[in-house]
Amino acid sequence: MRYMLLIYSNEKSMEARSPEEQQRIMAGHRAVMEATAKLGILKGAEPLDPTSKARTVRNGEGRTVITDGPFAETKEQLAGYYILDCKDPDEALEWASKIPTACAGGTGCVEVRPIRELAPKAG
Repeated sequence: MRYMLLIYSNEKSMEARSPEEQQRIMAGHRAVMEATAKLGILKGAEPLDPTSKARTVRNGEGRTVITDGPFAETKEQLAGYYILDCKDPDEALEWASKIPTACAGGTGCVEVRPIRELAPKAG
């Protein structure tokens, strides 16, 4: 089953990281990506630009509204993701525990969600 591992970090803290800390965090991500690729379970992994570059689209009442930035003020922002094809939820959780989320002394988190398979389109 495929799982999406959503990485949340604090953008303000991330901006304050030293170059050495940035390299340490990236090395941690590279280690997870290399290990999961070697096992053949890595299906995708990408960092995201900051929320200042995001746009939010809302549909309702017959119209579409597009706004700048994130949809809500939060302490942590979605910073990136991994998609892994794991044998069970425990394996996905184990990999999530290896993903670095600390930034400038702060902590983040990794949300693990199963990816729902869509039924094939009928005839």
